[in-house]
Amino acid sequence: MEGRCAAEPWAELGFSVKPGAPLVRRGAGTDVFICTGGEEVYVFSAQEKRVRAVLQLPAPVRDLVVSHDKQLLFVACRSGIYRVNFQLLLHSESSDAGSGPAELKISSDFLAVAADGVSSLLLVGSVLLTLCQTDRSWLLTLYKTPQQSQANRCDVIGSFSLPVVSPSVQGHTESKSVLLCVCLGEVTQPSSPAAASDAGLSRFHLPLQPVLFKLLFGVEAALAKSPVILCGLPDGRLCYLPLRLPGSRLRILQSLEQPVVFIGASAVMETDAGCAGCLIALGKQGRVMLIKAGRAGSERQRGIADFTEGCVPGPVECACVDKSCLYYSTGSDLLTLGLSEGSSGRDGQEWDEEASGSSAASLNRPISLNVSGVVALDQPTCNNAGEVQLLSLSARGQLQRIGLPVRGPEEGSSKLPSSVVGCSVGDLLSAIGDVCERASVLEKVIRSKNQTLKQLNQVINVSFLLTDGAKTEEKPIRCCASVGWSRLLQKDSLNLACVLKNFSPYILERGWTLSITVLPLSCSPKATEEACSVNYSFPFCNLCPGESLEVSLPVAAAGDTSFPVTVTCSLVFSLCSFVGGEEAATSPDLPSGCFSLPLNTLTVDWLHALRLISPTSAQKTLPPQSSSNPAGDLQAFLSSRRIGCRAGDVAPRPEGYSASVRVSSELLGHTPRWQRSDPDPKVSESAPRSFCVSLLEWLLSEDCGGVRMGHKGDKTDISSSVICGRAPNEATVKLTAKEVNLEEKSAVKEESLVSVEVQVESSSVAAVCGLHHAVLRRIQTLLLKAPVKAWSSNKVQISGLRQTLQRAEIQQGQISEALSVGMSSGQMQRILLRVYQQLRDGPLLMV
Repeated sequence: MEGRCAAEPWAELGFSVKPGAPLVRRGAGTDVFICTGGEEVYVFSAQEKRVRAVLQLPAPVRDLVVSHDKQLLFVACRSGIYRVNFQLLLHSESSDAGSGPAELKISSDFLAVAADGVSSLLLVGSVLLTLCQTDRSWLLTLYKTPQQSQANRCDVIGSFSLPVVSPSVQGHTESKSVLLCVCLGEVTQPSSPAAASDAGLSRFHLPLQPVLFKLLFGVEAALAKSPVILCGLPDGRLCYLPLRLPGSRLRILQSLEQPVVFIGASAVMETDAGCAGCLIALGKQGRVMLIKAGRAGSERQRGIADFTEGCVPGPVECACVDKSCLYYSTGSDLLTLGLSEGSSGRDGQEWDEEASGSSAASLNRPISLNVSGVVALDQPTCNNAGEVQLLSLSARGQLQRIGLPVRGPEEGSSKLPSSVVGCSVGDLLSAIGDVCERASVLEKVIRSKNQTLKQLNQVINVSFLLTDGAKTEEKPIRCCASVGWSRLLQKDSLNLACVLKNFSPYILERGWTLSITVLPLSCSPKATEEACSVNYSFPFCNLCPGESLEVSLPVAAAGDTSFPVTVTCSLVFSLCSFVGGEEAATSPDLPSGCFSLPLNTLTVDWLHALRLISPTSAQKTLPPQSSSNPAGDLQAFLSSRRIGCRAGDVAPRPEGYSASVRVSSELLGHTPRWQRSDPDPKVSESAPRSFCVSLLEWLLSEDCGGVRMGHKGDKTDISSSVICGRAPNEATVKLTAKEVNLEEKSAVKEESLVSVEVQVESSSVAAVCGLHHAVLRRIQTLLLKAPVKAWSSNKVQISGLRQTLQRAEIQQGQISEALSVGMSSGQMQRILLRVYQQLRDGPLLMV
């Protein structure tokens, strides 16, 4: 289409180009080699408009070059250089005809040069040049390529080095270096525009104007007609090396002070049709350097080269040049910069003086071609009609041919046809639409990032809040629970209803998980703590301040005696909900991608698991009081554990076991729960009985350990001094509270101490020990809540309570050990009898 560029899509590779070294190179015939920055090289047929073959390299591709006879392909990877014969590609394609692109895996058999860190390749005749960076220098190595029938290995001819600059100047170490070969050219007149474009001006072998060649590289290189290698480095240096001169070494020609992206040559005057009269170097940030011979009419500049510097909009992704224009892509747009001296106008001069600050020479204003996303360009071509065609690769993996309009003789006139103006307006509107679309996408990304930052700020606030509150009694985010028995499929189980309460001013948004770990007090001696514990995870979202989350989980089954059970609650936050799972998993600071914040610990004991029953049901199962005969005690105890007696013996009735705890009425009177604001003499007479009932009610209703009891069973009245229930091991127990008067002798007189005795009775030693331990834990809580004046009384034996509580914990552990797997019957009998005797013969606790 005349007057505007036209982009023709050729192929969709189906995936985005990876950052690295995307390449587009023309090969033999209509073949095009495409590299997207990965390990694959695609062979595309421009005639058939399809991918014919795919080369699988062992490492990411850095550069590739085609031999002069179009029969060999050299591919540079991080592990070395591989040589591929085109005949092998044709054979592979014919064998896979009709089944899609042929796939050829390049193995170590194709290795031509074993070199690490190769950045660029160049082929000059039969000499292969590689440029790579070591720790201290840049190394340019020359190899002799073998014939097609010979082995793949290349022999080293020589190498040249150049020291690297300091790290502060080096900068872009990941940028790719550039190699180019120039030679002494001869001026000839081409026969057609296409010939003018391609006459000796190939991509990597450029004939230079003789005067410019002598000025840059010396008379000796011109007389020897030595090819000269130009190297553009990521540190901005532009170096050169004459190949055929003895004693040659790498020399610095100029520096752009930014990574060199492109080196090329152009014929800027009509007399330069057969060779290039201008060298172009383009930097990453848009700095342009034009190197030309001094004008013949100027005595001052006749014997020196003219270095012209300017700036164009960057950053520059890729570039190419033809006989009069430089084409480069910034990623968001494709632009063309005219290099012809006759095209420099007043506007261009003013723009260049503002952009580059140089008045020695001027650059034209770059013109937008309204093509975005270009990351790789091949050398421009020109057809017989004079239309310039570019072959490009976009960031989305699209191969396209871009046709530029034919330039007429009246180009540059101030008056343009209305059709051209309309097309320009349409192009501008299309470009504005593309910019708006990209801006909308960026706005969504920024909004998403801001939302993520706000949520992470909430997470950090919650973390500091729970960390700072670790030393306080209650955290603003904590758990409480209640237990209850349920029956499913004729099986009873004890369930825990855990409630997470958020009293903090922050919202617990997505990414949080409530983690609950259940660990019984006793396990099998062979089992580890991890094997005994069970963990439950409950993900949730958006728990606002003042709200709560309730979850339910099983704690124990009927017949289980592993009490008390410790329930540990914590909040776990996962970064996978904010960032990608791969990033969170690969982060060195967070190997698992999550962190845990402990909340509080709950305890479920025998009293929590007690099921109340009516006294009528309890009388059928409760045994009579035990006698003082030790032999009878042992026999009854063994019978209660269902251990067989001698043959012919009749098993006696199960023996009962008991343990008691006494609490002084004075301590109960000083506790706020039982204090009366309006004391009445009539009420005080019945106070002992009310203390007994109140103490039992408090033992069965207090949320000790952060767990509240939810007793279920037969309909019974707990407002009495005798309560019957069924323990988790199905044993029947009875709790009795009664008034006991104790006489204490002092140095002055005898005093009467009124106390309330809580007695635990059952036919199971495990039930008696477990309930005795649970009662002691609650009384310890009662002492902590008592006023200071109650603690100063001589009648309050706190030390005795602590010793009794420690003994109860030891006894509970001994019983769990006796009932564990692997314990012999004799050992179990001795341990259980010793615990029972300690319970019966131990001193009573008075507080």
